Amino acid sequence: MDARPGLAPGFPDISAIPVARRTYYGRWFAAAVIILVLLALARAFAHGQIAWGVVGTFLTVPVILTGLVNTLVMSVLAMALGTVLGVVAAVMRLSPNPVLSGSSAFYVWLFRGTPVILQLLLWFNLALVFPTIGIPGIWSGRAVDIMTPFLSALLGLGINQGAYTSEIVRAGILSVDAGQHEAAQAIGMGRIATLRRIILPQAMRVVIPPLGNEFISMIKTTSLASVIQYPEILHNAENIYYANSRVIELLIVAGFWYLVVVSILSPLQHLLERRFARGAQVHGR
Repeated sequence: MDARPGLAPGFPDISAIPVARRTYYGRWFAAAVIILVLLALARAFAHGQIAWGVVGTFLTVPVILTGLVNTLVMSVLAMALGTVLGVVAAVMRLSPNPVLSGSSAFYVWLFRGTPVILQLLLWFNLALVFPTIGIPGIWSGRAVDIMTPFLSALLGLGINQGAYTSEIVRAGILSVDAGQHEAAQAIGMGRIATLRRIILPQAMRVVIPPLGNEFISMIKTTSLASVIQYPEILHNAENIYYANSRVIELLIVAGFWYLVVVSILSPLQHLLERRFARGAQVHGR
């Protein structure tokens, strides 16, 4: 076989060999199916018994906007509570003290193993078990008055989130090189000081990005608080459609605002992840 000038003798000219293009029939078939499904859904929503004028009217009514604010407030507070509990539980889980470690493991097992909605209902109905709540001899009150929908939702969502956050924080702590612990011990630094000043600051680079994802999830999880009458956006939408029977329209309104909030937070989460990933790379050099 002849070779082109400039090629080593014995090597063929592969540029003259025709290239067969592969046809991806599976891709075209999958794309066609997806397009047909989307068109069918669009047609169903466009020509179904949905009063889009009602949707537009209720998007910005005060009761819906109030529910949106309540959703955001509860998400921030429950996430803050869950973060604090998660850090404490993670530190306890890694403690050499078997009582602390066992207590943390039991906490994570209990609150990760039961549904959030069940925990919300238990907190809201706590008066059936403890008629009064308080400190004996100092202060006490009726549980039915203390366990309001707001407090029940905060405790139910926050404590449940703490169980999940503790595993995230524990993974972050374990990701820190063991040499950091040894170096701190070599200079006489105690366990608590080591965690506070060396381990946790480094672990946060691993912990914070998934916590952003947990916060976005918390935005949607607050909808479960509607079962205990907390006036978040879904609960307020339900109250409206109980009165006017526009069920689908009000559910679309609630879904729209959830999507808006998540669409705003998702890019912020990605920026946060990129920032901490870049910081971890710089630190690792």
